[in-house]
Amino acid sequence: MVDFFWLLSDALLAGIGVAIVAGPLGSFIVWRRMAYFGDTLAHSALLGVALGFLLQVNLTLAVIIVCLLLAILLVSLQQKQMIASDTLLGILAHTSLSLGLVTISLMDSTEISDNLMGYLFGELLAATKTDIVWIIAGGALVLVVLYLLWKPFLAITVDEDLAKVEGLPVAWLRLALMLLIALVIAVAMKIVGMLLITSLMIIPAATAQRFAKTPEWMAVGASLIGSLAVFSGLLVSYHWDTQTSPTIVVCAGALFLLAAIMPTLSQLFKKSLKRVE
Repeated sequence: MVDFFWLLSDALLAGIGVAIVAGPLGSFIVWRRMAYFGDTLAHSALLGVALGFLLQVNLTLAVIIVCLLLAILLVSLQQKQMIASDTLLGILAHTSLSLGLVTISLMDSTEISDNLMGYLFGELLAATKTDIVWIIAGGALVLVVLYLLWKPFLAITVDEDLAKVEGLPVAWLRLALMLLIALVIAVAMKIVGMLLITSLMIIPAATAQRFAKTPEWMAVGASLIGSLAVFSGLLVSYHWDTQTSPTIVVCAGALFLLAAIMPTLSQLFKKSLKRVE
């Protein structure tokens, strides 16, 4: 166990950092049914990676810019009400992903091709001090904004029409929430992978929802469950030599299933006790 902490300290710190900030945002994704929006932003991250290599700029910064621009584009198109939101999300998700793949193929870069699986599924064990700094800085910014706008965010989540009556800037709050999600996905992309980051936001939040009695406790519980999934996933990956990021998601899914069957097991246990009595 000592060797585990020593060898994987950076990976553990990076993963838990992502889980802590993903918990509250994942709660809003679950409440507002924005899972497909998270997938759309995650798919657009590949375009950011391609543009980062093309323009020779920091990849994390390139992904952040692309995700933020896509979030702004999505909000503006949703306000025009041209087509249904899920259809619009599907168009943007697959277009941005395909555009990223086309850009990579045109560049003919073996460096991108060799590391494409890492961008898709994450390289948590390869987390560097720079990655940790990005996670801490981005996560701190997100948590501060969430703390300041927690009640307005809850208000538009419960009832947007009522929030408008109360004088809240609903459109700007919705955009701010989407930008926070985009920022977290961009920062965590290299660690968890663009295809798995949304699951790390949704599954712990959905698990915490079964036990939490208040929104605040659900957000805290989601962060704790996500951190537990990261720890257990790293431990399983370390001992069984499996791919780390998918293992973390599997552990998160196992925690969700355990939470789902616990009430049933409790009822069966109580019935068996009554029969014995």
